[in-house]
Amino acid sequence: MIPQSGSNRQYIREDGPNGKTQIRVIGTSKDENNAFITLARHFRSKGLHVPEVYSVSADGMEYTQEDLGDTLLYEAIAQGRTSGSFCDDEIALLIKTIRQLAHIQIEGAQGLDWSVCYPVAEFDRRTVMWDLNYFKYCFLKLQGLDFSEPMLEDDFDQMVETLLSEPAETFLYRDFQSRNVMVKDGEPWFIDFQGGRRGPVYYDLASFLWQAKARFPQSLRDQLIAEYIDELKYIKAACSICFNREALPHFVLFRTLQVLGAYGFRGLIEKKQHFIESIPFAKQNLRGLFDTYPVLAHDYPYIHQIALQL
Repeated sequence: MIPQSGSNRQYIREDGPNGKTQIRVIGTSKDENNAFITLARHFRSKGLHVPEVYSVSADGMEYTQEDLGDTLLYEAIAQGRTSGSFCDDEIALLIKTIRQLAHIQIEGAQGLDWSVCYPVAEFDRRTVMWDLNYFKYCFLKLQGLDFSEPMLEDDFDQMVETLLSEPAETFLYRDFQSRNVMVKDGEPWFIDFQGGRRGPVYYDLASFLWQAKARFPQSLRDQLIAEYIDELKYIKAACSICFNREALPHFVLFRTLQVLGAYGFRGLIEKKQHFIESIPFAKQNLRGLFDTYPVLAHDYPYIHQIALQL
């Protein structure tokens, strides 16, 4: 058995054909399994670094996939995370990862049957409100703060309008962070994309660069953003994509709120220790955002007030 993380899926390393090991996945949802299987096979056809799916059970509840080893990107950059100073090898690996993200988003969207995406096919008003309410009900209401729901909802409405004003024709990985990237032979490989859907490019950048416990300094974030934009220029299909730097902070704030909701649910409600330990880092991220991007305090004054109270 491989230890579980956020989901209730079970992962088992077992002997496979040709003397190699493979990973057996036992899911809780046939539709979610189908999303991963279909996306993995589609991405493989594009030459992207994702595990090969070997077999699927008749009922669709289990499948076997390529074993990518045990090294998470999160662990490969441990020295930088703990010290706050990333070495050249760690930065080089992060650059490879962020450049590959552009290919997953752009090339991965080409010819993709969006109807297989789970639980929804696109980033829309309903899904934005799901995540904002996730923050409100699974995190904020558990903090014991006295807050105004009407004022919070006013900021939520403003955020929905801002986020949905950006083009959304690329693949949104959704949970693109260093625990969902494996390192094999010095190259990044990507897992846990079954929650992906059609959406804007900014969300995944926000997920990766502002991951709560990654501790990327702002200078490194800026460097990786520049590397990502540079990679877009070399992808033929990206010629129609105009990267709007002013949109990114709004997605960072949105993702941070969603993450706090997830930490509240997985940690404070389900009592999973890793998520409990991550909450202080996410709260620090939230407060720091308003210092780094003053426009956020202007556009979302009540969320700013809550961030200061937290």
